Amino acid sequence: MTSVTYSSTRGGQTNLDFRSVVMQGLARDRGLFVPDELPKVALEEIESWRSLSYPDMAVEVLSKFIKEDQVPAEKLKDIVHRSCASFRVPEVTPIKAIGGHYVLELFHGPTFAFKDVALQMLGNFFEYFLETGSNGGRLAVLGATSGDTGSAAIAGLRGKKGVDCIILFPNGRVSEIQERQMTTVPDSNIHCVAVEGTFDDCQDLVKASFNTPDFRDKVHLGAVNSINWCRVLAQTTYYYWSYLRVTDEDKEIKEINCSVPTGNFGDVLAGFYSKLMGLPLGRLVVATNENDILHRFFTNGEYHREDIAESISPSMDICVSSNFERYLFHLAGNDAEKLAGWMKDFETTKKLTVSGDLLAQAQADFGSARADTAMTLAAMKEYNEKYNYVLCPHSAVGVSAIQQLNLVSLSTVCLATAHDGKFPAAVQQVIDPLPTPPPELAALESLPTRRVELPNDLQAIQDFVLQCVS
Repeated sequence: MTSVTYSSTRGGQTNLDFRSVVMQGLARDRGLFVPDELPKVALEEIESWRSLSYPDMAVEVLSKFIKEDQVPAEKLKDIVHRSCASFRVPEVTPIKAIGGHYVLELFHGPTFAFKDVALQMLGNFFEYFLETGSNGGRLAVLGATSGDTGSAAIAGLRGKKGVDCIILFPNGRVSEIQERQMTTVPDSNIHCVAVEGTFDDCQDLVKASFNTPDFRDKVHLGAVNSINWCRVLAQTTYYYWSYLRVTDEDKEIKEINCSVPTGNFGDVLAGFYSKLMGLPLGRLVVATNENDILHRFFTNGEYHREDIAESISPSMDICVSSNFERYLFHLAGNDAEKLAGWMKDFETTKKLTVSGDLLAQAQADFGSARADTAMTLAAMKEYNEKYNYVLCPHSAVGVSAIQQLNLVSLSTVCLATAHDGKFPAAVQQVIDPLPTPPPELAALESLPTRRVELPNDLQAIQDFVLQCVS
């Protein structure tokens, strides 16, 4: 059996193996890697996973894509089990019935955010591939964060042999705790950079670095943002877990709906790919805050870039969703030439518009809703007062979305993407006194920090990366 292969959404690279796409991150033609064929999973096989632990179930899902020609079965099992062992609960992502629906708690990892699920695995895949000959054993990971990716990437890569990890974040635009989760890590291979600008500026600097061939190849550049296919693949696992746990409670439920707080589109895209593979998923809801480019697309077909509005859910303050290109490739009928034309126009005009059959297809694939600050705070207040449950401001966007769409039921799962303790300023607006934070977060206050401030300038960033790896 051979592993699934991958090609760029824009057609410039085809038929790459898993190791190559993980190590390369972004395609050379600026496209994103997508599977050449999605493996199918029959309902009988999913049923056979019902009694498995989370890590064992995750191995079954990942091994649909990753065969012995890429990672030996025992090594794959080792990578997944070690990744899951860093979580504070044995279920890894426990699911709870609250308010007439389910909440999937994705915040029990080292940095209290959903990104730990994928980034613990990605760090261990990087380590294995470097140990077995990739890049001559060296990798410079350059990532951009709107708050949670940075600390999760750092937790997955700190102390890893042969890896330098450089994380760019928008100065003053992440929560204080999110920043401290990054800047208090003492390992010498970790470098935190506060960039004067927005998250989209940071993301553009990362993409531009990948599109500078001499620099990219000299430093052996790698990606931790969800442009890296491994991130999306690892995140499919908790959709299978959710389905199995919900149907444990009610065998009559034939499919589940999932509401996903969405910024860069990677998390909900993992659900979409799971559904295409055969997982019984009903509505996939794209839940956005005021930065609602995705909601506007699924409402009227307009993917039009606007300026970022600062909100109380900073991890979703994104005006261009980097993973959306993977879905647009699917919407274009897997036609790389058509997709490349769309992206070229979008990069020039900042606008992409679909209508007619294409819009109808998009609306069949995804529902969407927008929750502004007032609606988000209202959901947080309601769940605290009625159910004694504290939602983070991102998770509350997902809850507001199912209320708006009349999807509140025990066949609906809201993805809780981060722990409320990371966002005390937002939580305190509706809950006073604040809940006691987890001790791991409280301890950050007294630790020394390290960070570098740099302008929103590509040359300055690349010079810093070169300094880090020299």
